[in-house]
Amino acid sequence: MITIKFDRLNILPGEKVLDIGCGSGRHTGEASRLNGVTIIGADMNFNDLIETRNRLNFIKNCGEHGGGQRGISAADITSLPFETESFDHVICSEVMEHIPDDSKAAGELVRVLKPEGNLVVSVPRFLPEKICWMLSKEYYNANGGHVRIYKKKKIASLFKNQGLRQRGSHFAHSLHTPYWWLKCLVGPSREDSLPVNLYNRLLTWDIMEKPKITRSIDTLFNPILGKSLVLYFKKIN
Repeated sequence: MITIKFDRLNILPGEKVLDIGCGSGRHTGEASRLNGVTIIGADMNFNDLIETRNRLNFIKNCGEHGGGQRGISAADITSLPFETESFDHVICSEVMEHIPDDSKAAGELVRVLKPEGNLVVSVPRFLPEKICWMLSKEYYNANGGHVRIYKKKKIASLFKNQGLRQRGSHFAHSLHTPYWWLKCLVGPSREDSLPVNLYNRLLTWDIMEKPKITRSIDTLFNPILGKSLVLYFKKIN
């Protein structure tokens, strides 16, 4: 499930990309397909890094690797082990809502980004996330815990205050919002709910097959029900 729009970043051969909080490597893997791009997937979770490595190897074995360098790194977003101004692009998808000291994390993302470089950040959208919190305490305590819900102005200001210029935004994954509401309603950890399991099969089919009908529905309802808020920034010299 790709949340960001890579065409908005204009990633060129020879450039370096950091995917911080890469999880299972969905964006790391997508970036590895680009021609001549160096991609680093970084996360604190060892099992996630193994999944990312396996995803990268799968893409390479399928002949879809773009020929650039690739790697994984254990890294804390509040203290990144990378040199200042070492990446042309930084991706931070669904991470900031987990970080208690989000100002420090934002500072680190800006520090490792080159001047005129692009940063893209995605977080859960306020209203869909708020409803999930209301339906289930278990939801926001799972997967490392969500410590806050961002409004668009708040998350944008966090990075503007670090010297970045916002250059765009959009919402994503409207089809996933009702799924999470339903999952929270029956209990996030339940695996025996027929409606949840059927919806999960629909989402899996949509991700794998990318049929036009569900892509069109998702695009149509993203402004209203999009689960994720995605913001694009550029580092000012």
